[in-house]
Amino acid sequence: MLTIHFGDLDNVIYNTSVYFNNVMSPEWLNDELAQRMIKSIDRATVVGPNAVDSKILGVIPVEKLSSGVKTLLLLRFMPDKVYNATNCGDNCAYWILKIAKMQDITINLYHMMDFGNRRFTARIANTGEIIHTMDEFVLVAADCLRGDLA
Repeated sequence: MLTIHFGDLDNVIYNTSVYFNNVMSPEWLNDELAQRMIKSIDRATVVGPNAVDSKILGVIPVEKLSSGVKTLLLLRFMPDKVYNATNCGDNCAYWILKIAKMQDITINLYHMMDFGNRRFTARIANTGEIIHTMDEFVLVAADCLRGDLA
């Protein structure tokens, strides 16, 4: 299940890019889901344990992947931590929900991420509410981000 916390929280990994660069394991790139996320978000193909071929940048080291992809990979392979998903664009929302169907994850947000029109399940840590639609998410997120419940 996906748990979302809005606002400041102790022990959140805020700089997911730097954290990723220090903990990433080359084996992560062998994972089919990881390869699909990299292709979808960064338009890049894994060519080895430490390199991807980007349509825009050419062959680059994994340290040059976007912060969104890095956050997704951390959620996939180190789900016991809380990551700042504000580093992710809305294009990562689909993948966050996909990962959350496979394992429990917690993200920290400072904005209303667009999870799309499909039903989903998430728990808002600030209130304990379980939400299933963007309409429900927006109502709770607005209160939390305004500071009423953060």
